[in-house]
Amino acid sequence: MLVAHAGAKPVGRKIGFTNRSIWPKYGVHQPIWGTVYDSSLTLAPGGRADIALKHMAHPRIEPEICFKLRAAPRDARPESLAAAIEWMAHSVEIVQAPRADWKVTLEECNAHNALHAHLVVGAPAPFDARIAEVEVVLLRNGVEVERGRGTNVLDSPLLALGHLVSMVGELKAGEIISTGTLTDAHPIAPGETWSTRLCGVPLKGLEIRLT
Repeated sequence: MLVAHAGAKPVGRKIGFTNRSIWPKYGVHQPIWGTVYDSSLTLAPGGRADIALKHMAHPRIEPEICFKLRAAPRDARPESLAAAIEWMAHSVEIVQAPRADWKVTLEECNAHNALHAHLVVGAPAPFDARIAEVEVVLLRNGVEVERGRGTNVLDSPLLALGHLVSMVGELKAGEIISTGTLTDAHPIAPGETWSTRLCGVPLKGLEIRLT
């Protein structure tokens, strides 16, 4: 059974399938979005978090970039989006799926809150217009698994935010928006430690210990 968040307070959104390079693998060919709740959010300004995988179905990990909004963006133009951002941060989302092979339909994604399970948000930093240039190295137990970059996410995490505005209309001040994975989504298991290293913008990596 997929973890649910009944009775929890919405605190933001996640955008899924913004990385067009992985669309053919999963059979989904457009971005989706879901809700992030206070029960599915961990703030990790020190760069480390312990996350329990209990009740998550076939979990995978995704390194992302997120934004906190100081105001609702007036429209989807980059200048309007940048003006609405309070801060940016590196985030890691844990996603889940109803089947082990991760062959999902768009209807299933929408029915299961865009496959959201948990979001870990690292140390905030002022918005940097070079965010499309961010590069990430994803490691499992200290061994490199994959590298990704900001241009994988609809050409820029900022443009992914703009796509969300075009999908849902008005966003709210205070929302945390995670913009989609910079790499593929990788299977995870208890006992593993996943970490990230970033360059291109002044954001620190995260270390996620899975229990």
